[in-house]
Amino acid sequence: MHNKKWDLRIICAHAFTILIWGTAFPAIRMGLESYTPEHLTLLRLLIASFILLLFSFIYKLRLPDLKDIPAIFIFGALGFTIYHIALNYGEKTVNAGSASLIVSVTPIVTAIFASVFLNEKMKLNGWIGGVISFIGIAFISFSQGDAIQLNSGGLFILLAAISESLFFVFQTSYLKKYGFLPFTIYTILSSTVCMLIFLPGMYTEILAVPLEVNLSVIYLGVFPTVLPYIALAYIISHTGASEATSSLYLTPVIACFVAWIWLGEVPTLVSIIGGGITILGIVIAHIPVLRKEKHSNLANNQSV
Repeated sequence: MHNKKWDLRIICAHAFTILIWGTAFPAIRMGLESYTPEHLTLLRLLIASFILLLFSFIYKLRLPDLKDIPAIFIFGALGFTIYHIALNYGEKTVNAGSASLIVSVTPIVTAIFASVFLNEKMKLNGWIGGVISFIGIAFISFSQGDAIQLNSGGLFILLAAISESLFFVFQTSYLKKYGFLPFTIYTILSSTVCMLIFLPGMYTEILAVPLEVNLSVIYLGVFPTVLPYIALAYIISHTGASEATSSLYLTPVIACFVAWIWLGEVPTLVSIIGGGITILGIVIAHIPVLRKEKHSNLANNQSV
């Protein structure tokens, strides 16, 4: 009675992905202590691109079709350039845990866009969960200490989530054509090219930055930007995309814990309330999915 979804290697891949992506948010906060949002994004993507180019040469990754290159650049801008710049600007004023909570609504935003642009049906609980989550985001966006006043950082992070959602909604045909990992490599490389306009002044900034900050940026480039995608590709190949992304809702838990240990960040009362509301919305939006998976698992176990 072997269940592929609970294979030890898949569980380890899930755990690795959650852990590494959860640590990205505190690492970004560390990097922003010395780098501008643009330079932090560029340096992170340059490091990731160097590793991915080596990977591509070793495994002889084929080049994309010439006609697809403009679309790949657009996807690179949405999924990585705009996403990372907006997230970095947001984390200048929003703590790591709250930032991860806002980003965690990306699947809900993706479902909304899919219903609008692709005519995919979104159930009532999805809309209700989405509204509740956005109320939670509003609390986080307007939190300042234990008071409520506008914090534009939350809006920047919401922009990052929207950009990432557009990336997910329209990439389907390209994923089928190239596969998850090759398409991710193409888009990261293209986003790095887009970011080269921010290259002036970066070398001087690198020399002036403390060692621990540069180590954080190297960590961002090597780990959260590269390795989780390889793990995710492995999970998708064995369980499918829905199952592969289902556990990523645990990322904010890791982000909050690591930010507390590493940076000493303690969430404010308002952001805790906002985070709780956001999580409630996410749970409501995905209750039928969880029930469906549970019934499917029971049926599979009975048929073995």
